[in-house]
Amino acid sequence: MVIFVGAGPGAEDLITVRGQKYLQQADQIIYAGSLVNPALLDMKKETAIVKNSAYMTLEEVIQAICEEEEKGGLTVRLHTGDPCLYGAIREQMDELDARGISYEVCPGVSSFSGAAAALQAEYTLPSISQSVVITRMAGRTPVPERESIRAFAAHGATMVIFLSAGMLPKLQEELLLGGYTEDTPAALVYKATWPEEKVCNCTVGTLAKTGADHQISKTALIVVGNVLGESYERSLLYHPEFETEYRRKKGNV
Repeated sequence: MVIFVGAGPGAEDLITVRGQKYLQQADQIIYAGSLVNPALLDMKKETAIVKNSAYMTLEEVIQAICEEEEKGGLTVRLHTGDPCLYGAIREQMDELDARGISYEVCPGVSSFSGAAAALQAEYTLPSISQSVVITRMAGRTPVPERESIRAFAAHGATMVIFLSAGMLPKLQEELLLGGYTEDTPAALVYKATWPEEKVCNCTVGTLAKTGADHQISKTALIVVGNVLGESYERSLLYHPEFETEYRRKKGNV
């Protein structure tokens, strides 16, 4: 059996209770060592085998899983954040399907949630943005043209941009060409929820300079949008004149 476990955004106590239990039970842990907090490995049992997938190919990961399967052991494949985002788990699951190996996925707290917490921000504000675009710049991994930063920026929605802190000048250019203004609020969140977390508030027009000034070029999320500004409309959810199946109108307060 293989369990894909989301390790959470960084802080060791932000793994889910279910994920923690799987880590404690695992006979083999294959973890994304370049991103996962190694302190999580303190939860393992003494006999557990630990392998760092940063040094492994897909084929080597699958081979290690197959070897553990032959012994009847449980493998935890520990991914950063939530495995469904940039986790490359589909190709692993397809390989396991081809070999008849059972697996399941244990979700985790994504770093984009950790970034919102660090910013004390809400990504969806009435009259400002009701959509969140989670995307990345094209790099060695291409991005479909219809999903380019420029194309998404035209919507004016909140954007949370992964894997792009090393391309801030180009990212800034694409955001501006897509329709964001120079003074649109933005932020760089370095290693959200880790002890060394750093939050750098800026604007789209100062994004590249802010990254350079703070020497941020990796392991950071970029958040863009007017939800980081000051203006928004009050939500109807708790408004006294808004009626729900649980609450009647209460008039002006």
